[in-house]
Amino acid sequence: MHAFDGFGGGWMMIIWLILVILLAIVLVKVIMNSSDKKRDESPMDILEKRYARGEIDKEEFEERKNQLLK
Repeated sequence: MHAFDGFGGGWMMIIWLILVILLAIVLVKVIMNSSDKKRDESPMDILEKRYARGEIDKEEFEERKNQLLK
């Protein structure tokens, strides 16, 4: 009896290795995409999001918007 006979043989080990590598690649891509989106936001985008979340009121939004557009 060989060491790999019990659970699909050596092929199963190769398949698991491929799956682990693919998972690592997917995770790296997801992390890279999420960090790229944060870098691509303009100050106006950030301001609009803060206003939409209710972090700032309309008056403060308009003040900061005018400052950004100068």
